[in-house]
Amino acid sequence: MAKLLIVEDEADIRELISFNLEMSGYEVEKARDGEEGLALARSGEFDLIILDLMLPGMDGIKVCTQLRKDSATAHTPIIMLTAKSEDEDVVSGLETGADDYITKPFSPRILIARVKAALRRTQSETKTDDSNIISIHDIVIDTARHEIHLAGEPLNLSATEFAILRFLAKNPGWVFSRNQIIDSVKGEDYPVTARSVDVQVLGIRKKLGDKGNIIETVRGIGYRMKGE
Repeated sequence: MAKLLIVEDEADIRELISFNLEMSGYEVEKARDGEEGLALARSGEFDLIILDLMLPGMDGIKVCTQLRKDSATAHTPIIMLTAKSEDEDVVSGLETGADDYITKPFSPRILIARVKAALRRTQSETKTDDSNIISIHDIVIDTARHEIHLAGEPLNLSATEFAILRFLAKNPGWVFSRNQIIDSVKGEDYPVTARSVDVQVLGIRKKLGDKGNIIETVRGIGYRMKGE
């Protein structure tokens, strides 16, 4: 049974999410603010975190940033909840390492579907073997261990960044549209914007440093990784 953490300050929403997740067979713990959520999350016992963006005190952006810096939670999927649908809110969440977002108000069925999809992605990434290790441009991607090393040094990516980099690295030289990248990483017909792909790629490039230029923008189409 997957164990989930809900970090949400509005009691009604927190209980609604908790009820629906428990009815779907998940074990749930709840936190009422960012500080409590961060403390619980750092136990490393959770398979997924649902994190509200607008929290009193330490907001969701700060919590997400801290979670991504902690080795115990660096790869834990995070779904961000936001009451706004403006691009800047979505972008802020994705830039700090959130893997997905849902805008309020939302359907519990949509939330459950997103949770299941995120957990499936995590499980599929851990069921591969050494034959799926990818080595390119001094980057080694170990899918089984969910680890990436750049020039021998560990690289800390969010789960979505990891999946995008792995997809491009498996297909060097090939150009993919943003929608193709979304479909390969999230599954077909996934309701996420092309803008979020741009944000994720930007984040990957920053973390790759001098190697960031191996991911090329193909004007009017999408992205590709340079062949060696």
